Amino acid sequence: MPAKVIIGAQWGDEGKAKIIDIMSEAADVVVRAQGGNNAGHTVAVNGEVYKFHLVPSGILYPGTLCIVGNGVVIDPEGILGEIDMLHQKGISTENLKIDVRAHLVMPYHKELDGLKEVYRGASDIGTTKKGIGPCYMDKAERSGIRFCDLSRPELFAQKVRENVKIKNEIIQKIYHGDKVFDAEEIIETYLGYANRLKSFLTDTTVLTYEAIKSGKNVVFEGAQGTLLDLDLGTYPYVTSSHPVTGGVCIGSGIGPTMIDECIGVMKGYVTRVGKGPFPTELFDKVGDQIRDVGHEYGTTTGRPRRCGWFDAVIGKFAVRTSGLAAIALNKIDVMAHIPVIKICTAYQLGDQVITEFPPSLEDLELCQPIYEEMEGWGEISHITQYEEFPQAVKNYIKRVEELCGATVTMIGVGPNREQNIYRFPVQ
Repeated sequence: MPAKVIIGAQWGDEGKAKIIDIMSEAADVVVRAQGGNNAGHTVAVNGEVYKFHLVPSGILYPGTLCIVGNGVVIDPEGILGEIDMLHQKGISTENLKIDVRAHLVMPYHKELDGLKEVYRGASDIGTTKKGIGPCYMDKAERSGIRFCDLSRPELFAQKVRENVKIKNEIIQKIYHGDKVFDAEEIIETYLGYANRLKSFLTDTTVLTYEAIKSGKNVVFEGAQGTLLDLDLGTYPYVTSSHPVTGGVCIGSGIGPTMIDECIGVMKGYVTRVGKGPFPTELFDKVGDQIRDVGHEYGTTTGRPRRCGWFDAVIGKFAVRTSGLAAIALNKIDVMAHIPVIKICTAYQLGDQVITEFPPSLEDLELCQPIYEEMEGWGEISHITQYEEFPQAVKNYIKRVEELCGATVTMIGVGPNREQNIYRFPVQ
């Protein structure tokens, strides 16, 4: 298990946390490489539920080095809240490390995030308003502030003052907001955060590189999902980073030749939060059943997720764009007691049948799913071995493999660690 990447292969919320948690048990290092606290991982361990937004879930294993890489944008208040939560539950964070290159989410980023959503009106993106997009905007504009700046208080103060002056102008004159930020107050607050976080800060690119070179087991945990990728996703209804495998290399500072295996996490159905086209979305009792049984509500926002049938066009796209060799197929237990299960095998776009995911949002809106129907199954959450599955479940798994072009190696039949079935011996 040298270096493995685990990514979301749909619109996020595929149950990555459980797979990451299971694989972290044998990992020496767990690395988060993109996104911010707009993402959420929920892990259930021994009846205790942990909700992570920035800290890698490998922190639950003593001795596992947990890295928040350079590609992550970090709200210091948010990560300190998670650290405090872990301490309250008796979990040590001495093995948590944060890259000094990581950009800081500032208070004005959150304000601008909310104002921009209001400004968009009916065309809003549906962001979490955590300031993630505006922080990445400053990063791309080369006006961002990084953790390493905190070690030089005078330089940090200068950058904050420059940013606050500009952001206050934008808030008031562009968006007609009434919030005015005080640069000196921000400087004092963030230097206080820096004092609490200084023991966690280091050059994590070196730690990650050396761990892989020395043969240690390294897991890269993805946030969000393939179709939320800034370049490859359903733009503009995307996140501001790169949840595909390629984003791991940039966001953790290692080369692609250092990755040994890419695993894509999918659900036996598809969900989506927020706006944007969703070809297989269900608006009937089956969709409601999936949402209720699957507890499909956002970890970060609590928003109900839109639910639909499994879309193999999306699955094939994820396999291709991230070089996935294996699929972890989660939550197939949720579909128990549905007599007929449908899989989308292609789209009807006008007079064309297409099997490749369209780049254009406008084309995707016009796509109608072409379904293949399969026999449903009964309760399976008690099953512990692949051989015990009803033939209908095995047929479904086989069809997912054929359509997506990768092997289903793990099957999830419930939220707990022990409810994960391995088809093949764990490497």
